[in-house]
Amino acid sequence: MNKREAWRLASEQLIKAGKIDGRFEAELLLRSALGESRARFFATLDEVIDEAALAQFRAWIEARLEGRPLQHLLGRQEFMGLQFKVTPDVLVPRPDTEIAAEVVLELIKEVQEPLVVDLATGSGAIAVAVAYHAPQAQVWATDISAAALAVAQQNAKANGVAERVTFLEGSWAEPLLAQGRRYHCVVSNPPYIPTDDIAQLAIEVQREPRLALDGGPDGLDCYRALIPQAWELLLPGGHLVLEVGQGQADAVAMLLQQQGFSDPTIHPDLAGIPRVVAAQRPRI
Repeated sequence: MNKREAWRLASEQLIKAGKIDGRFEAELLLRSALGESRARFFATLDEVIDEAALAQFRAWIEARLEGRPLQHLLGRQEFMGLQFKVTPDVLVPRPDTEIAAEVVLELIKEVQEPLVVDLATGSGAIAVAVAYHAPQAQVWATDISAAALAVAQQNAKANGVAERVTFLEGSWAEPLLAQGRRYHCVVSNPPYIPTDDIAQLAIEVQREPRLALDGGPDGLDCYRALIPQAWELLLPGGHLVLEVGQGQADAVAMLLQQQGFSDPTIHPDLAGIPRVVAAQRPRI
């Protein structure tokens, strides 16, 4: 079977199964099985595929039809212009989360040597992106999952920032609170899906770690846990930046104000949905 025919058949299967980007997904998976660039692939569509590559491609298509996330099959995902390793142990970095990283970068741009904390770092996407795009920053990142931290450490090394990102295992800010250090900015993309809504998510999302999805009955449990801890971590005048789920921005802003944070600001994602809430610990 040549590349053109394999691509066509797989595209039809994926589209029939409801994968609206099935043609592009089939291309990505076939190129990955072949180890080819896009230019090489399209220049040689009539070449016959060797049996090993064809077997790998068919296995990936079958897994995709069963609901395995595309990024888990490819083992990578782009975030803030960087490549990140992803596994079933971490949430796949999403474009919406780039908003949180961008807000952090804006808030620290005038700080000479900013100290930043990423709580529940997962793949390390925010921590690594902030360290990469703000070379003057030192970053600390926590996660309760040792497996997730292993992936995050690999991503820091692969993107050349391992010397400026410190990873610590533990719940929220607990590994840092005992150290007594204060920081300029704390950021988190916590689990925020209401428990009863998880069963309604796309099958690909349900395949991701439940620990990274489940935000409790109303989706706000993690904010209630982390906001008081983040307050203790921040220097006077420091900022807390939180990604939120659809419809949660006002509730999270209220939780921040109840803790004592001032001037919450809400930042929309590319679809115009309120996606990030940021607030400041008063200077006095």
